[in-house]
Amino acid sequence: MYVCLCKGVTDRQLRQAVEEGASSWKEVREATGCASQCCKCARVGKEIVRDALVELEPRYDLAYAV
Repeated sequence: MYVCLCKGVTDRQLRQAVEEGASSWKEVREATGCASQCCKCARVGKEIVRDALVELEPRYDLAYAV
């Protein structure tokens, strides 16, 4: 789906930027151009990036953490 209509950025492109090493909203914006004009897409873009970062985060069983 298109997230940023001004620049034609899709949710797939945002996720791809994260997969390629972007580790913050700022880095994703720089890589894709998302939210660089009217910024109406920023809230949705941030949510997508946050979810993509969480998916890449290793999952640990913290039940036995000391």
